[in-house]
Order: sequence, then structure tokens, then C-alpha cells
Amino acid sequence: MDRLQRVFVANRGEIAVRVIRACKALGLESVIGVSEANRESLGARLADRAICIGPAAASQSYLRPALLVTASRGTGCQALHPGYGFLSERAHFQRMCTEAGVTFVGPSAEAIEAMGDKLSAIRIAKRVGVPTVPGSDALRTEEEVLAAADAIGYRCLLKASAGGGGRGMRIVQCADQLGAALASARAEAQSAFGDPTVYLEKFIERAKHIEIPVLGDLHGDLVHLFERDCSVQRRHQKLIEEAPCAVLAPELRAQMAEAALALAHEVGYANAGTVEFVLDVDAERFYFFEMNTRVQVEHPVTEMVTGIDIVQEQLRVAAGERLSIRQGEVTLRGHAIECRTNAEDPARGFAPCPGRVTRWAPPAGPGVRLDTHCSEGYLVPPYYDSMIGKLIARGEDRVQSIERMAAALAGFAVEGVKTTIPFHRAALEQRDFRAAQITTRWVENDFLRVWPRAA
Repeated sequence: MDRLQRVFVANRGEIAVRVIRACKALGLESVIGVSEANRESLGARLADRAICIGPAAASQSYLRPALLVTASRGTGCQALHPGYGFLSERAHFQRMCTEAGVTFVGPSAEAIEAMGDKLSAIRIAKRVGVPTVPGSDALRTEEEVLAAADAIGYRCLLKASAGGGGRGMRIVQCADQLGAALASARAEAQSAFGDPTVYLEKFIERAKHIEIPVLGDLHGDLVHLFERDCSVQRRHQKLIEEAPCAVLAPELRAQMAEAALALAHEVGYANAGTVEFVLDVDAERFYFFEMNTRVQVEHPVTEMVTGIDIVQEQLRVAAGERLSIRQGEVTLRGHAIECRTNAEDPARGFAPCPGRVTRWAPPAGPGVRLDTHCSEGYLVPPYYDSMIGKLIARGEDRVQSIERMAAALAGFAVEGVKTTIPFHRAALEQRDFRAAQITTRWVENDFLRVWPRAA
């Protein structure tokens, strides 16, 4: 790690804590940039140094690229880790870091541009022979959208080209809904990403969301880390993730991994990324739909079943080193499940619940891991996302991992704010979940129609 001694952490919450701990494990110093709302955060206490980068609002702190680059240089950092969210997938931020002599802990700006724009990524997938969801190119007028929808058929999915996290995405049931869906999708895409470009895709009625994490270095080494099943979603927001997928046939697993590596190789990908697919359950066919050019919220389930520390690998790659593992050394060991613990009230439409945590009693036990920045007395701020922790449980098989997760959730006591813990406890008890029969519409179409009323 000769090229790297000090890392600037340009994020907050649990991912900032995760990066700081990875730095410590590798003998690196860490400096964290914190907003005024995060001065007393766990990340600020754990880092070797914390500096204030602005007011609580992200637009005045975590989303100011020039300020973050200046702070990195001013504190003598050789690298900057963007975490996820905020500026982590902005090519211009990567270029600003590089031009300032600060190594961006992530892929090249060219790779971010190529894969960060969904339409660009789809064109690359088609070029290398990876199957893609039937759909359109960029659509500019309502007439173009109508024509594309007629060709694709209903139901279809309106998506933002620069989108992510379900923003700028609308399911369109019929032609009468297109006008309103187009207006709202464009407005949301412009607000979230600064780009209103949209396109249409065929809506897969019974789909699983399967993703393949990849790691690459600057020496041409590239590996996949098998797959994750992220099908438990509400409004395209992931709630529960697991690795591996319990119902993926070995030949499909191999084909999806090969497709992910082909895409990553085509753009010269280096660092951590995730290639995402939709699996048509009925047809047993998969389609590429996007790549996330950063570390994922759900990376811990992959770490738990492979034994690979993804954040440490990111830092090694940024330092110019080779990956510490080769493809033949990546093996699956058991099964892991992650439940995103959010300060939200699932009984009131998952409404955010900022406030003071008056009790925080985390669970423990074999195979249990909690990634968090919270503790008793923590004030959940209203300015950022509502995630306060990620609870992970690993078992020798899926049955054991579910039982361990159920026990961990039962022993996880949080008071002062509402959380999604009751939702997770109930979801894990459902027959469909236990049988791994979940699709991306299960939460909204089935589970939430009876819960929490039946609880």
C-alpha cells in the first residue's frame, strides 16, 4: 500500500464507518468530511480526523464535489472513497479527483459514463451478446413514448436513463396512463439526476432481481462473487437481500456470471461494481438492465458467503495492487440474509421517522453481523436516507440463516423511533419467503395487502 497512506471518506452513516474500519485494518489513516448534522457521528469519532464540510443539507455538504476534492487535498489524503449514493457514480467527480491528484476509490470516469447511463449500458450489453430486456432507445416526446409502448406492449416500464434506486421509474398499465407517467418520471429524473431522459422496457410480470458483484484491478484481473437475490422490494427499493439465490439453476448462475464479466471486461472495469439482471421466473430467462459502478448497500451478504472483504479490496485496487483473490479461489460458504433496518413506520406507508433513539440494544449470536452508525442517544436526522443499520445473518444453509435472522430480529430492541424491524420479522415468517418464491412485486401485491392488519 505504498501509494496510499491516508483516505478521505466522502460519505456518512454506516458506509462511512465501514470504510474507516477497512482503512484501519489495512493500516491506513482516515479523514472524514462531516456535515454539521454529523459532527458527533460514530464515523467522526472513529476516523483519525474529522472536518466539517458544510451545513446539514446534502446539497451544501456531501454533494459539493469541488469542496470535497479541496478537503481531500488539504488534509493530505492520497485517495477519496465516495461510498454509495451522493457523488459515488458521478463521472465528473471522478475526473475532478483525478485532476487534483487524488485517487478516486472506484472505476474510471469512462466506465462510470459507459455503465452509469442505462441506455449506454444496454447498447454495450447488446454489443457483447448479453441479453437485454426488450425496450426502446431514448424517448423525447409523448408521441414517441406512445409508439414505443404500442410496439413493446402493456404492461411496460418507463425508466430514467440516468436513474437508480427506483427513481424516475413508473409501471404503465395502459395508454391512458402514459401522459401522467411520463411527466412525473421526467420530473423526478430531472430532480434526482439532472437528466430527464427516459426510455421504455417490457415489464416482466413475474421477475426476480438478481445481481452479480464483480471486482477488477488495474492489472487486468477480474472476478465475480456469485450472485445476490434482491427481490424483496417495495417501490423498487430493496428491503431484504440474500446470497446466493436459492432457486437459481447452476447453468443460469454460470451464464449470468459470464455475462457480468463480459460487460465489465468490455469497459475495462477496475474496482467494485454490480451487474444487475432481471430473471423472468416463468421463462427461466435473464436480461441485463443496469450496472452500479460503486460498492452496494447489500455487499455484506456477499462478504459473509465468500469471506472476501470488498471494501478492503477496493482500497487495494486504488493503491495499484492486484486483487488478493483469483476466480478459482472464490467459493460459496453457506447462505446469508440482510435486512435493511430503516427509521420508518411500515404501518404508515413506511413514513420516515427521524428522532432520538432512546434505546439501542443490538442482537448478537453465531453468524450475526450488524453494520451501523447508531447507538443509544443517536439523533436520526431528517436530512438523509432513513437507514440506521444493516442486520446480516449467515447460516450453513438458507434454513439456518433464516432462523438466525429471525432470532436476531427478535432480539433487536430499538426505541424512540419506529423501525422496519416488525416488517422484517413478519416477512421472514411468510410461506412464500420460506419457500424462496418471492418476486419483485410480492411485497406490494401480496404481503402488504394483509400486513400489518393481520399482525
